[in-house]
Amino acid sequence: MSYPALPRQLRSVLEGAPDALSLSDLLVLVDEFVLECSSSEEAESLIAQLEEDLQILHHDVFDYSSLYQNEVFLAVLYHLGPILPYNSILAWFELVLRPALREPKLPTQAVDYAKELIITALQKTNEQYADKVGDFRRRLLEFYLLDAFNEGSGDDVLEWAELSSEERQKRTHWKYNLEDILIRFGNERPEDLLNEIDKHFAVPSSRLQLFILLTSFTTVPDFYKVAQILPQHPLMLHILYSLFLDYSSTVCMHGVTLMVKLLPYIAVYARKDLKDMLPKLLAVLARIMCWKERRAAKAVTLDDNVDVDFERELEQERNRVLPIAPDIQWERLEMVFSATISPPPQSRPYFTILYYLYPSNVLKFLRNPVQYLTDSGLRSPYTEPWASALDQDEIRRRSENLVREHNCHPLLIWRDAVVELDETEFWSKYELSRIVSEAPMLDIRNLAVGIHARYRYGTQTTNKLAPSSTEGIPAEQISESLQSPQFLRPIDLSSGKAVISLQDMIDTTIALKSNLDIEVVQPSSSWASTVYANSSPPTATLGPTNSPLPALTEEDNASHVAQAISGLQREVLLLRNELNFELWLSRENAKHIARLYQDRILMRTAEAERQGLYNKLRKYRAQVNSLESELREHRQRASTDKNKYADWNTELVKKLKEFREEKKNWNLEAAALRKKEKETQALFSAQTGLLADATKEVFDLQTQKKENQHKVDRLHDYERQIERLLEVQKLWRVSTIPSKWLAYPSDEAGKYGKAYRRQIQTMETRMKLQQRQASNPRAAYAQEIAKFASEKGYLTEANEQLREENQNLKEEVEELQAMMAILKGQLGGHHGLTSEPRASPVAVHF
Repeated sequence: MSYPALPRQLRSVLEGAPDALSLSDLLVLVDEFVLECSSSEEAESLIAQLEEDLQILHHDVFDYSSLYQNEVFLAVLYHLGPILPYNSILAWFELVLRPALREPKLPTQAVDYAKELIITALQKTNEQYADKVGDFRRRLLEFYLLDAFNEGSGDDVLEWAELSSEERQKRTHWKYNLEDILIRFGNERPEDLLNEIDKHFAVPSSRLQLFILLTSFTTVPDFYKVAQILPQHPLMLHILYSLFLDYSSTVCMHGVTLMVKLLPYIAVYARKDLKDMLPKLLAVLARIMCWKERRAAKAVTLDDNVDVDFERELEQERNRVLPIAPDIQWERLEMVFSATISPPPQSRPYFTILYYLYPSNVLKFLRNPVQYLTDSGLRSPYTEPWASALDQDEIRRRSENLVREHNCHPLLIWRDAVVELDETEFWSKYELSRIVSEAPMLDIRNLAVGIHARYRYGTQTTNKLAPSSTEGIPAEQISESLQSPQFLRPIDLSSGKAVISLQDMIDTTIALKSNLDIEVVQPSSSWASTVYANSSPPTATLGPTNSPLPALTEEDNASHVAQAISGLQREVLLLRNELNFELWLSRENAKHIARLYQDRILMRTAEAERQGLYNKLRKYRAQVNSLESELREHRQRASTDKNKYADWNTELVKKLKEFREEKKNWNLEAAALRKKEKETQALFSAQTGLLADATKEVFDLQTQKKENQHKVDRLHDYERQIERLLEVQKLWRVSTIPSKWLAYPSDEAGKYGKAYRRQIQTMETRMKLQQRQASNPRAAYAQEIAKFASEKGYLTEANEQLREENQNLKEEVEELQAMMAILKGQLGGHHGLTSEPRASPVAVHF
């Protein structure tokens, strides 16, 4: 669907047209538009156009009295949240979001849409919006402090009394939503919220509301994130300054309640910071103990003879104001409710938690507060030193009551103050709920309530109390508590003054703090008539009187009303603060009870397992005896096997040694073979060259043989000629051949024979040289070498034959010469045909 369809459909839905889409279908179109803008290059122009159309729709169609239109508009804005710029959310805050937070009848989902949009705007991290985001956070906190209903303001209470029930609901809803937004934002960005609170903490009139906000903030599940950064934050120092320097008991009581809730968190998540803060915390305890009751600034006196200046001087002397040190920039808060008596704040819960965490240091501090603070190096926040600022007698008096009403801490036996700070705390591995639950049990009153509930309902817990938990309670008190009535007696106001038993007051307080089901009998709303009669200073009711109350003038009546309202405001704030603390304590106790119940189940399971294991143990003991005999046999076998194993191990070691030696020899042999292989390869390379030379030489010899073949052929021709000559010689014997013809062939044969002998010697020399060179030929040339050897043998045989033939020829020549000599002798000088014979060509060569 195109963009223009979205504003048109939204208009039809707001106007309630018959063909209008349902809210779910409209939100689907909005989601499609958001996806389109996320992937479009013209997203800025589309968003700007949509903003303009929404402004027009809001101006033309939107009706603040219509809850449905508010719901539709908030749903559309929430679904457009991913693409809405920060300035747009700020603009819609005044137009839509802020009125929605004031409307109690608006559906919860629509209010959540408005809250989510505001929280999204508060979490913007873009640098260009940093200043605007900071201003918006400050503005929201100012709305909570100044625009929402302030329980501590008399003007707001009077205005509240004049409002209708609908307006009261709106203001209540407005404050609740603002508080919820701030707490949810602080849960996501705790440091930013703490910074804003710290800035407004400098204004005295805002501290009470900020304490209430911080007390509510401590109830969120993820408050441990805040506890990790709060001890080092400047806000913690300002909270301590408020407890030190402010003179409002209501603010101090809220601050003490906040510290009681913060200390377990800091102990679990910032233990080191708590140890560093201990002197300041103890100084706060001393300041609360020194707090004295202050009279109303505008107290009504029925006696005209009272000197007002003298009473004021006595009050200043009794409640001395300590000047603030000049290096501390702090604006002191005086009494919030100046029209009523200001009793001192309670120090019991604060003392209990400190006594649980650091018992030895608390007792050391109570022995000598000034010396402890001086040794700790803590400077006094006043112009006067600690010795002048603290009333040690008052601290001793109140601390005696507190210590008397608390059990002896077990750690006092094992640790002193120095060891307690040096060593790891005993609660270092405790959970938050355990610390919150165990600390109040050091108070005997809480312990008495627990014991009373235990024996009343007959519950037998498996968790044993500490040895010192019931040590200070007498048996008579326990027996009396078991027989107490099921309801408390109402207060008798018939005589004009309250007649209250001290025991009834204690029982009422214990019952209210015991989280038991209390049944209220004879409810009455006629409190107003008795408030004024008993609102005078306490000294007026001490003396016995039966006279009727004096008539009150209109001015006195107005003063009484102001005192009553201030007193009721203060009581409401303190009761609400105490109620919130008790609810938080109940939640933590519930967590601790769940853990204890789980431990109890585990203990029961462990007990059942222990009994089963004991039964199995008896069964196993019978088996042990039989197994021991088997064990001895197995040990003997094991000893034998061990000896065999030792022998086998020795044999294996020996074999391993042999194998290692064999492997070593193999490695050496392999190295030698590799070396020999390298040498063989080198020799092979050399022999390859020699073989090539020998082959070349053989080739040359063959060539030479072929070249000399004609000579061999001639030799054969000469042999044939010799044979013919032999035949001729036979004929010469009978013929008369001249000697000169016979001598000539013999000389020629001798020449040829010498030449042949030289050639044969040369060839033999070459053959011997070739034999020496080819003594180690490769196997690849074995055939050629064998062929060469056969040829060599053939040539050798041929040479031998030639030698023999040559020798035979020599012998024949000698015989022929002898025969020729004989023939010459026989012939004796005959000449003619028988001349000197011709020399043989064979003889010439040899």
